[in-house]
Amino acid sequence: MISQVKALLSQFGLKAKKRLGQHFLIEEDVLDCVVSAAELSSEDIVIEVGPGLGMLTRKLAEEVARLVAVELDPRLVGVLRRRLSLFTNVRIVQGDILKLTPALLLEHDLRALESGRGYKVVANLPYYITSPVLHHFLEASWKPSLMVVMVQKEVGEAIAATCGKMSLLSVSTQLYSRPTIIAYVPRRSFYPPPKVDSIVLRLDVYSKLPIEVSDVSGFFHIVTSGFSSPRKQLRNSLAQGLGITSDEVALLLEKAGIEAKRRAESLSLEEWRKVWELFEPRRK
Repeated sequence: MISQVKALLSQFGLKAKKRLGQHFLIEEDVLDCVVSAAELSSEDIVIEVGPGLGMLTRKLAEEVARLVAVELDPRLVGVLRRRLSLFTNVRIVQGDILKLTPALLLEHDLRALESGRGYKVVANLPYYITSPVLHHFLEASWKPSLMVVMVQKEVGEAIAATCGKMSLLSVSTQLYSRPTIIAYVPRRSFYPPPKVDSIVLRLDVYSKLPIEVSDVSGFFHIVTSGFSSPRKQLRNSLAQGLGITSDEVALLLEKAGIEAKRRAESLSLEEWRKVWELFEPRRK
């Protein structure tokens, strides 16, 4: 497939833009892996982020009812529109995904969304916008039911981490979804090859948060404070982040049944809920 990618780039006089994080997939097996992980049906509505030259886009278009492909690079938009002109179920949108809400992209499908059908997101994400794009969808008014994304290996592992290796990214993602690592993808699977390996990550988005949190913004303020100095003991990182004494923190953690000497990376979502419940009144 690398010959096809090179031929397309040559045909349209294009080169991958490093500043946009452009790395085109050249392995058929990886494309098939992504499509399989998305568990597509002929009734699905899909948003694809970063379609590039349209290799994955064509495979998606053959499987789903409607596909909205969002590409930032206007040069590639022209290529996509020519290559996918025969697909009546595909709409190519040129723009920054972070400035386009799901409701706007799916304005023609709102009736289907309101009926509970939902939509899916498939993306080969530029590494530099991975976290913003994930939260753009996970925190949207209209959330997807499923996301299958290609991300940097270390980032994917961080998102899917369990207690003991948690980070602010893993907590903020796992509040909304259940992550599963589907496959590891070596850098040679892209042209031009990036400097790091990748992961195909599946996020099953919850219809209801797995913990009871009435104020998500307040919850994340507490969690962010806890990770303000992640290598410190929780009593010290929370004290620093919240501007209270470590002794006060220790007393509140004791009420929550959490050892003050633990680190933020060791807490589960449910433990963070207990911390938020006790510490939130101190913010007001």
